[in-house]
Amino acid sequence: MSTLPDHETLFTIEATPVKFGPGAAADAGWEAARLGIRRAFVALDPALAGGEMAERMLDSLRAAGLDLAVFTDIRVEPDLASLERAAAAAREAGVDGFIALGGGSTIDTAKVANLLTTHGGGVMDYVNPPIGGGRPLPGPLRPLLAIPTTSGSGSEATTVAILDLPDLGVKSGISHRYLRPAQAIVDPELTRTAPASVIASAGLDVVCHAAESLLSRPYTTRPRPAGPAERPPYQGSNPVADLWSAQALRYGGQYLRRAVAGPDDVEARGFMMLSATMAGVGFGSAGVHIPHACAYPIAGLRHTYHAPGYPRDHAFVPHGFSVIVTAPAAFRFTFDADPAKHVYAASLLTGQVYDPDDREALPNALLALMRDVGAPSGVAELGYGEADLPALVAGAQKQQRLLAVAPRTPTADDLEGILRDSLHNW
Repeated sequence: MSTLPDHETLFTIEATPVKFGPGAAADAGWEAARLGIRRAFVALDPALAGGEMAERMLDSLRAAGLDLAVFTDIRVEPDLASLERAAAAAREAGVDGFIALGGGSTIDTAKVANLLTTHGGGVMDYVNPPIGGGRPLPGPLRPLLAIPTTSGSGSEATTVAILDLPDLGVKSGISHRYLRPAQAIVDPELTRTAPASVIASAGLDVVCHAAESLLSRPYTTRPRPAGPAERPPYQGSNPVADLWSAQALRYGGQYLRRAVAGPDDVEARGFMMLSATMAGVGFGSAGVHIPHACAYPIAGLRHTYHAPGYPRDHAFVPHGFSVIVTAPAAFRFTFDADPAKHVYAASLLTGQVYDPDDREALPNALLALMRDVGAPSGVAELGYGEADLPALVAGAQKQQRLLAVAPRTPTADDLEGILRDSLHNW
């Protein structure tokens, strides 16, 4: 009888069914009815409420015979209170399905409302440990139809929902395969009204998702789990996830600048939406690591930054900006784990050929893209200084679910060095 190896030998690939293309949103009613939804909780981005696009969508859903409970009390970068309000409204409405129309914050709000309505409990019961209880989801959720309106978050294809915990000075999330939407409709026409800064932040998040996933530790280097239930959603790089992540990087390099520059460039914004979905599939299997681990305290510790184009009702760091500012330094740190793959990632972004030992190839490719789309110059521009480094490091170290898939495991000193080098990228 053979003895099982002590390292992982399996990986899984799961994906949301996606309907993509200009005009795809016209099928929303048909898709919702196909999923068996009769009374829907519609999480609607408040910036879209009352607008022609949203009204057209709601009319399509009603024409398909759906009864709608429309909810617009959605916070950009959701916090605990906003998610609890959404869940309470969904419970009171007595719905049998969920529809999200908006960016990543809207889709994540619908995911959590669906979870709490289906299985009960509080938000923190399910948040990843050590910050939350990490309660496993006992079974599937009600169907969720996700319709993104920004070209970047990828939440329509992922198993995670992220929330801000300002009282703890950090962001965290809930991660489980059952959070993945049952169906996504990705329609590039829906991005026309999104401001350039929103497209930039979301698109940089796509690029970072794809790079982190592609460069995560190989799945075969992880310890073998005790059983299938213990296999983490983020399993490390694998041949299939790498394909999705590589193409997302290629599209990000080709189209993000154009998508930011032109609201009517439906081709560019469409390819960025497609790359977001592709990156979501890639990192949904392989995982993200150091830039995202640093991003959560960057976004959660201090709330003083106002990004142009975003709501002014509260200060916050848009997720894509919080992620990308440490990516150049993070990939300098991980370079020695797999130099060839880091250089390959740079080539995907730029189309250029690099020396195989060029550790600055990927950082420089990212910095050029960041400058061109108007990203913050570094962590300092987001409101932090040297004195904040210990708190930022402590927050990043809490993200063990993410750091576990880093190709090179950072110590506290390593994280401090990455954050210090990221205070000013230029």
